[in-house]
Amino acid sequence: MTRNRIRVDGIHGPDLHEAIPSRTIGEVLSTDFLPHGAVLAGHAGLGRQVARLNLMEVPDIESWLRPHDLLLATGFALAQLAAPLGTFFSRVNARGVAGIAIHLDDEFPGLPTDALAVANSLELPVITVSEPFALDHGLARGLRDLANRQVKAMYRAERVRRLLVDAVVAGGDLADLATIAAQELDAAILVTTSDGRKIATAGRDEELRALYSSSALDATGRLRTDSTDGGLGLHTTAGGAIAVCAISANGIDHGRIAAFSEQRELSCEDLYIVDKAASVCALVVTRDLAVSVMEEKHRANFVRDLLLGRGGEHSHAVAHARSFGWDLGRSIVVVAIEPDPVPDDSPQTPARMPLVDRQAKAFSGALAPRDSKAAVTALGTETVIIMGAGPNTMNTVHEIAAHVRGDGGGGRRPFSIGVSRPCAAVEDIPGAYAQARTAMKVGRQISGAWAATSFDDLGVFRLLSLVENEEELESFTTETLRELTEDTAEAQDMRRTLEALLATNINIAETARKMHFHYNTLRYRVVKLEKILGPFTDQPELRLDLSLALKIMAMRGINHQM
Repeated sequence: MTRNRIRVDGIHGPDLHEAIPSRTIGEVLSTDFLPHGAVLAGHAGLGRQVARLNLMEVPDIESWLRPHDLLLATGFALAQLAAPLGTFFSRVNARGVAGIAIHLDDEFPGLPTDALAVANSLELPVITVSEPFALDHGLARGLRDLANRQVKAMYRAERVRRLLVDAVVAGGDLADLATIAAQELDAAILVTTSDGRKIATAGRDEELRALYSSSALDATGRLRTDSTDGGLGLHTTAGGAIAVCAISANGIDHGRIAAFSEQRELSCEDLYIVDKAASVCALVVTRDLAVSVMEEKHRANFVRDLLLGRGGEHSHAVAHARSFGWDLGRSIVVVAIEPDPVPDDSPQTPARMPLVDRQAKAFSGALAPRDSKAAVTALGTETVIIMGAGPNTMNTVHEIAAHVRGDGGGGRRPFSIGVSRPCAAVEDIPGAYAQARTAMKVGRQISGAWAATSFDDLGVFRLLSLVENEEELESFTTETLRELTEDTAEAQDMRRTLEALLATNINIAETARKMHFHYNTLRYRVVKLEKILGPFTDQPELRLDLSLALKIMAMRGINHQM
């Protein structure tokens, strides 16, 4: 099927109305289309290019805007905005509009000074005119048709909204809303978390198959949300078209709803309706959160008591856990998951629910098919899992970590995981939790971001982690390795050589082969190392000290570039 789409700053869609010859805001002001136009703000932006005019016939105009639009608005239309006018100016400026022309009337006789200050800071031209816009003017070609389309879309969106609200009142969930939206839009509907994990789908099987095979989803099956705009808006994909809107409630980004069609073009009208559906989905999210917040509080308090050794007798704790659907009467492990620190964690718009809460929900969804009786909860700065233990426990942990991690992006933050030894009694859970925390922290220090470490795999690092006096460890390392602790390329190279020699028990021939050195070159390096460190080739005790010092450097991150 031939598609007639144009690209607009990463968003695709059918043309809305005719473009005008490109000119600046200042040049449009010099025509008779805006008679007696007064520039109230944004004088510095009068050189912005205007590619077309757009008319504000609906309050939620953002879905209809494209870069280089000159937006025509009335005082009545602006009076219907729910957000402050300054916020509206920021939103339309983010869409790339060239400027805003406003016909003031009795509904909106003047513009607030704070809104004009916002426009000035954005260099967004704000122009007022005293006469209604002449839609029969040569520059306004196509505006009447655009206005009619906006009004029709508003009526259609209101019908969809009412159907969805009725479903919510009747107790419907996101799957029910997706089914109604799919019928009304004649498209496949996908509801996801804020980072693209599927929550619900609806639509014809052939449309859903096309969606699953399209480039709208990444290799892990997630909706792509990793572009600069969060994947929102109209997009052309390999295999169809998609309209994506955010599901936000109380200023928090809770997910996405997307309409996909393989058979037809999706337009700004479709995006407008999807946006209305997103607002009703937000009602369901808010309702469900209100119901679950108290339940989650009780679950988190119980898990916290277990970790602190206040869970009560084994039989009592097992019975109480069963009321939450958890099984503690088996061999279990404790898993601790903590977000890794990152240099920049700038806030997003809209804001998202706390990171640990998002990660806990993600791990809960990933673990449920593998262990439906595991406990997963967010506690402060970490996610704690109490799950069944078995011979493939670490494989399961790696699988759920890969599922949550996906292919990166979408705001996904790296995390580290620590896994305890198995235990069979509730009173052993505090000790298992300490093991999981130790494995997590040491694994992160040794392996960096995305580490998943079992306490049993720590080896000598487990003993070193028990030394709380870091100054003593660093002093031991400096005294043992001497100038090899320096943060220089030569010191790092010599440490690698020393580590390889210790790994082969000072077998020079084998070390030379592994490091691709000539035998005599490595002999020279051994002599140099012994001048710095002492006769370690003849003293097993010194070799032990050197090995421990190298491991301390790796664990504590001292010049950790080995």
